[in-house]
Amino acid sequence: MNTPPNASLPVNDWVASLRGERNRVNPERPHAWTVEDECSGNGAIVPVATLFLTNRECLWRCVMCDLWKNTLTETVPIGAIPRQIDYGLAQLIHPFARNSHPTPPQQIKLYNSGSFFDPQAIPLEDYDAIAERVAGFARVIVESHPALIGEKCLAFQRALRRHNPDGRLEIAVGLETVHPDILPKLNKHATLDLFKQRAAFLGAHDIALRAFVLVQPPFMESGEVLDWTLRAVHFAFDCGATAVSLIPTRGGNGALEHLASAGHFSPPTLKTLETVLAAGIALERGRVFGDLWDADEFSECDACFEPRINRLREMNLRQMVLSEVACDTCAA
Repeated sequence: MNTPPNASLPVNDWVASLRGERNRVNPERPHAWTVEDECSGNGAIVPVATLFLTNRECLWRCVMCDLWKNTLTETVPIGAIPRQIDYGLAQLIHPFARNSHPTPPQQIKLYNSGSFFDPQAIPLEDYDAIAERVAGFARVIVESHPALIGEKCLAFQRALRRHNPDGRLEIAVGLETVHPDILPKLNKHATLDLFKQRAAFLGAHDIALRAFVLVQPPFMESGEVLDWTLRAVHFAFDCGATAVSLIPTRGGNGALEHLASAGHFSPPTLKTLETVLAAGIALERGRVFGDLWDADEFSECDACFEPRINRLREMNLRQMVLSEVACDTCAA
């Protein structure tokens, strides 16, 4: 199904027609920030700061995406993104900040609900000022649609190296799925060949690759999830990825609710995420992480939710498959 259920609308317009309201965001502030531990490429557990930058909405309107909720309808002024970074880091790193981490973060993710290399989202004129502000981090991780990977990545990499010659750039790219029938239906305007080509470009320029893979995307039967998730993980590592993040497909954007009502989508359960994460780690091809953001949405049992989430966190950190949690309530 390459056309929306309402065939009178282009897919972009159909996705937009089902949306709710945007959240109010400030172009001078990131809309969220956090510090979390993550297993690094050498196996060490390091604190990673994440700033969720506020900027213009993504160029693409993927069927499963709800990131538009915290975006603007216009490009931010030049200088706004560096000021957002200043503000976010002050909240995270100042010793008296409410959300400060006991250990200063060594890596930073600059996530922007879209593509860092979209000039309508992140002005090119801000690259040097951004690089200056993150010069103290050993690794800077941004996200991008594969179609925007190219010369702008190299320009930002050069800016980073001017301020920190030893710093490393990593780009997180949405692979989503390798299912040949489902990927075109997501309205991402990306192909596996495009992903492979841009992954090779990053590898040739010493830029690390992280891949996002959807767990149980729309149009996928629950019995196929494990097989197709592992195929996507293998594909990402074959393309040179050093890490794969498994993202449970969440509702809340309107389009997925519409597809669910038509029988084309059901969200994964927490058990599904547990299964695919364990299988991905067991491949021992690279780091595989399970995304635990709003994981309570996928839980079917309050009695064992906390121990199961703790198990998943430990598996993310240790990159080991741990014993499953037993629960008398679930068994009953």
